[in-house]
Amino acid sequence: MAIRLLVVDDHEVVRRGLAVLLAGSDIEIVAEAGTGKEALRLAEKHRPDVILLDVRLPDGDGLLTLEKLRSKVPESRVIMLSTYDNPTYMARAVALGAADYVLKGSSREDIIATIKAVAAGECPSRYGQLQKVAETMKLQPVLEDDEVPLTDRELQVLRHVALGLSNKEIAKSLDISVETVKEHIQNILRKIAVSDRTQAAVWAVRKGLL
Repeated sequence: MAIRLLVVDDHEVVRRGLAVLLAGSDIEIVAEAGTGKEALRLAEKHRPDVILLDVRLPDGDGLLTLEKLRSKVPESRVIMLSTYDNPTYMARAVALGAADYVLKGSSREDIIATIKAVAAGECPSRYGQLQKVAETMKLQPVLEDDEVPLTDRELQVLRHVALGLSNKEIAKSLDISVETVKEHIQNILRKIAVSDRTQAAVWAVRKGLL
């Protein structure tokens, strides 16, 4: 029985490429969407087994669409599709319920294997990108207190970190120096008792700060 797949990507060339790539496999593309809004509509209509969802969409963050899809079609498993090998994107994907995360540059074999593994309930699979981040999240304790021990500026920086921005991009966005960004990040990691940006992103998502 074929695995029913919904492909969500705003670039037609990517959608066409995936159709060619999956030809001859037992994965059937039942619908294609170019926006998050269209993805939600088609997901409710077709109830696919698996949804391949781009991280960046023209009408917003694909990870926000992921959250909505998990609510509307919880039986459909979602794989994030991205050009970006970004641990903070991956951390947010895990926290928001993605089954896996696959890079657009992956081989045909790995993409098909990831889709099949996710359809079979292996989440994350050993073929996708989420295994390491998922293990990190299992090991990382979450602070139990309700108070967020950060200043307003540190919260701004943390939100930018969790969205996958570099220090340079954060500095430009907040109109501060890169050195100041680095100082804020060091303070954030110390205050929330984590060791790196990925764990900080996980903490931010779990605390509902995005």
